[in-house]
Amino acid sequence: MDAKSGHKSGFVAIIGRPNVGKSTLLNMAIGHKIAIMSDKPQTTRNRIQGVLTEARGQIIFLDTPGIHKPKHKLGDYMVRVAENALKEVDLILFLADVTEEPLGPGDRYILERLGEVKTPVFLVINKIDQVSPDRVLAFADAYRNAFAFAEVVPISALHGTNVEALLEKIFAYLPEGPQYYPPDQVTDHPERFIVAELIREKVLLLTREEVPHSVAVVVEEMTRREGKDVVYILAVIYTERDSQKAILIGKQGSMLKEIGRLAREDIERLLGSKVYLELWVKVKKDWRNQEFYLKNFGFTEG
Repeated sequence: MDAKSGHKSGFVAIIGRPNVGKSTLLNMAIGHKIAIMSDKPQTTRNRIQGVLTEARGQIIFLDTPGIHKPKHKLGDYMVRVAENALKEVDLILFLADVTEEPLGPGDRYILERLGEVKTPVFLVINKIDQVSPDRVLAFADAYRNAFAFAEVVPISALHGTNVEALLEKIFAYLPEGPQYYPPDQVTDHPERFIVAELIREKVLLLTREEVPHSVAVVVEEMTRREGKDVVYILAVIYTERDSQKAILIGKQGSMLKEIGRLAREDIERLLGSKVYLELWVKVKKDWRNQEFYLKNFGFTEG
């Protein structure tokens, strides 16, 4: 559609080190859970696109993987996705965790990358509910001295504190433009992708050590059974080693049942329908370093 007079729209990248709350902010801003959340770093692997539509305009958020030093081909892919996002947006939100030490090596690496773009950058200081106001001020000063931020906005993404103020500032910076997506669309990802991510989120929640990051989830079938208000979903959890498969299945299938139970609850909320979820676990050795499997599991650029 054509741009209405005064209607703002644009693309906004959310970047930062792993585990600073990027997905939490995305979900809170658009009011829907489309990006998975975990206390483990490098949770987001693909560029998640979330859409906020209001009378004043439309913001298309890109929640990127955390920028970090890669350890395998999947890591290389994740960093390329994050860095490419900086080249195609109207505004960048650099999210920093106020409970961490300011300006660590990871932050400085990202700021170096930001120095190469002309796009306005907001410093968004997250988790302010966990520290004193003096800590927030000192933290902000450290970053201001390192980079010329267009705005500095302290928030709590988890509790929604100051998120509306952040949205107001974003709209103020965006150009007048069209509505790119229908008003009821909150993401450009197909339902199968979101379903797979919700299953992977439960793996991250329930498993430890090497298991979470060795996992990929592929939804192989998703159909509504004729005459029944039930969506049948068959998904495969891929991992790299037999020992990881054993952990994911658990004693007498207990772990897999719990992953399925928790995932089904979220998927039913997403789809607004009853869900029959069937999960399988398969081993693909060292898949994170093999181009064939990376492409097969949906890790492709562009």
